[in-house]
Amino acid sequence: MEERLRISEIFHSIQGETRSVGRPAIFVRLTGCPLRCRYCDTAYAFHGGEWMEPAAIHERIRAAGSPLVVVTGGEPLAQRGVLPFLSRLCDDGYEVFLETSGALPVADVDGRVVKVLDLKTPDSGEAPRNLWENISHLSPQDQVKFVLCSREDYDWAREVLEREQLATRCEVLFSPAHGELTLRNLAEWILADRLPVRLQIQLHKLIWGDVPGH
Repeated sequence: MEERLRISEIFHSIQGETRSVGRPAIFVRLTGCPLRCRYCDTAYAFHGGEWMEPAAIHERIRAAGSPLVVVTGGEPLAQRGVLPFLSRLCDDGYEVFLETSGALPVADVDGRVVKVLDLKTPDSGEAPRNLWENISHLSPQDQVKFVLCSREDYDWAREVLEREQLATRCEVLFSPAHGELTLRNLAEWILADRLPVRLQIQLHKLIWGDVPGH
């Protein structure tokens, strides 16, 4: 029997990040995270939530009518039951994205799931938690994201990009931390260094602001 999952929220919205930016999606946000990034904008998902049976979650997803499902957190991989849940979503024909910190192993994630690995920079306060062996489990469909707070973060991310040859493995996203780094500065640095990355912003925050459930 599939394990229950502790759910912070399930909502239908516009995907604000990653390769699926701008597309309607159903978001399943799981409760709990072992990290405490300094700029975290979903701290409300650290605690609380509701235990739900997988069948009930799937029914909520079917009712939303979206072919794209984003499983996020918190840190989804902190709950053991998320792995069979992800596989069942794929079996049901959904396009599935998993947003994960990269601090927990991704080796057993179903290969049909698009993994979005959020590598933590020094200014996040959680860089020592990066599980570097996760990079070997990335495929061309996956993405690596860096949320950058400063020039120091940018330089660190550029070094990781080169050292790990990330752009040859998958798409790489550079994103400015909200209120920490200007979009213009980051864009100019990327252009000056001719980095093979995609600059992204949090589209959902431009639409609704920093409001839960969007």
